[in-house]
Amino acid sequence: MKIIKLIVCLLFGLMFINAGLNKFLNYMPMEKMSEEQMKMMEALMTIKWLMPLTGVIETVAGLLFIIPKTRALGAIMILPVMVGIVCHNLIFEPSGLPLVLPLFLINILIIVDNWKKYKPMFS
Repeated sequence: MKIIKLIVCLLFGLMFINAGLNKFLNYMPMEKMSEEQMKMMEALMTIKWLMPLTGVIETVAGLLFIIPKTRALGAIMILPVMVGIVCHNLIFEPSGLPLVLPLFLINILIIVDNWKKYKPMFS
């Protein structure tokens, strides 16, 4: 079971490292966006610091997620990004949910698995 968790976390982390680096290097082609998505993307691009910040968070959290000792921090860091991705897919791209929901579930399971590390924040 431990090796499966390691492999799943490695793949999860690599996906977010890839997504974060793509925000800076633009090496993955973008799919054609609908008019609503274009408006949303234009609005996000007017906030000059938002996409670089998201890219840094995705890259750093992906790295932290891979390392077992820092996995709890990486899982919490990536949670707001995952919520945004799930919401985007629910509203604009329901066809992406079969990929996004398992990733969200992995994130939640890792948070639950590391719950004892978060307990001091609530006491």
